[in-house]
Amino acid sequence: MTARQDRDDVLHEVVARRAAERPGATAVVHGARRLSYAELDATARAWAADLHARGVRPGDLVPVLLPRGADLITAILAVLRLGAAYALLDPAWPDRRLAEVIGRLDASLAVTTAPGAHRAAPAEAWTPPSDPPAGPVAPPAVEVTGADPACVFFTSGTTGRPKGVLSPHRATARLVRPGTFAAFGTGTVVPLAAALPWDAFSLELWTALLSGGTSVVVDEPYLTGPALREAVDRTGADTVWLTAALFDLTVDEDPDAFTGLRRVMTGGERLSVPHVRRFLRRHPGIALINGYGPVESTVFATTHRVTEADCDVPGGIPVGRPVPGTGVHLVDGEICVSGDGLALGYLGEPELTAEKFPTLRIDGEDVRVYRTGDLGLLGEDGVLHYRGRADRQVKIRGHRVEPAEVERQIEALLPAVRGCRVVARRDGAGTVRALLAFCVPATPGDPLTGAAEVLAGALVPYHLPEAVVAVDELPRTANGKLDERALLALAPPPPAPPAPDGT
Repeated sequence: MTARQDRDDVLHEVVARRAAERPGATAVVHGARRLSYAELDATARAWAADLHARGVRPGDLVPVLLPRGADLITAILAVLRLGAAYALLDPAWPDRRLAEVIGRLDASLAVTTAPGAHRAAPAEAWTPPSDPPAGPVAPPAVEVTGADPACVFFTSGTTGRPKGVLSPHRATARLVRPGTFAAFGTGTVVPLAAALPWDAFSLELWTALLSGGTSVVVDEPYLTGPALREAVDRTGADTVWLTAALFDLTVDEDPDAFTGLRRVMTGGERLSVPHVRRFLRRHPGIALINGYGPVESTVFATTHRVTEADCDVPGGIPVGRPVPGTGVHLVDGEICVSGDGLALGYLGEPELTAEKFPTLRIDGEDVRVYRTGDLGLLGEDGVLHYRGRADRQVKIRGHRVEPAEVERQIEALLPAVRGCRVVARRDGAGTVRALLAFCVPATPGDPLTGAAEVLAGALVPYHLPEAVVAVDELPRTANGKLDERALLALAPPPPAPPAPDGT
């Protein structure tokens, strides 16, 4: 890597360079407030000096408990300037979770304006000053490289404790390198609406700021159709990220909200073919980009510009080719990711880090990878096709079943269904007893009468769901992903077991 490229991988240095190039350009819009790159850079310098005086040093992990807004963005840049890494936490989290997470960070200081939030753990509170800096501030001299930690993402762990994923500067910066999956530039305007602790927030924020564009803060919990319309009309938003579930919801409820955009980035789970087809036919001039990647590889590992022909690809819409600085390898069918996007590891979990980030011999070279646990297939054209989670595969009466395969069959067999999610019903021991199909009708309120009979006549017995449940929409978690637990709560009780005499 050249020295110049390494400098291009340091997030706050790139933003400072944008401020020098176009000081008057708008960096952040939040309601009626507009913050130029010069103002953003100057305030971040001043806050960094204040944080340094309070003891923040290179290598520290600093929790940030602020709502979306200009102050949050400024605080992130201030932390990075000191060679520290930020961890965006939700001020609404219960005290117990905040205490656990801040304890995992071993943080002595937290950036917050939330009353009492700092009392959830032994961390001093630092509140951003309300007044702008009075004059130029000399920043602390800190040498930072693209390999240094930039942020911590907290994600679910199988043990019930959140895992802290430590990500370096270059992991995010690679997304806007030359030749990346979209033409980001000074005209790029991106709504900032993702959940704070999620890596999708990084996608929204840094694709705007690293390219010299504009970040538009959204106050709603997630980006709704009306909020998207306002962002396009008022600020010229041209690029948006939506989870697959939110994309489907917008296509269903407000399909013209996309009008005026140049590109829509989506992903997080398998895309709904009916929704994608309707979007492409209604908005043929908008680029629809399907992105795939675990948080351990920072937002996207691969992307794919979706065409209508992709809607007919067996197994679902492809997830595409690697983004710059990223490698994708299939090891016994499992997708393994390598390159600059990889996290440095899990906080305080060296054994788990070693297990999930092994060094493998690939094409005669030792390569550090992340084992995703996802299954994939590489086409002859080098395009990656996602085949579901390895741990989503189930066995029913000795038969291996991929729920994604059943979902596609149901969507094809039932024209009255907009989307389908198949979930396994398990007993107390965890054994799969049946499949349940949760279907969103094309006409709200349609009970899908007769659907079970249609499926019974078309599916093999071990693909046949025990029940077809009509739902107005598929419930989502706080991050906008599908909430399978909430779906199972909507299911009818299992049929009573046969009587001892067999009747």
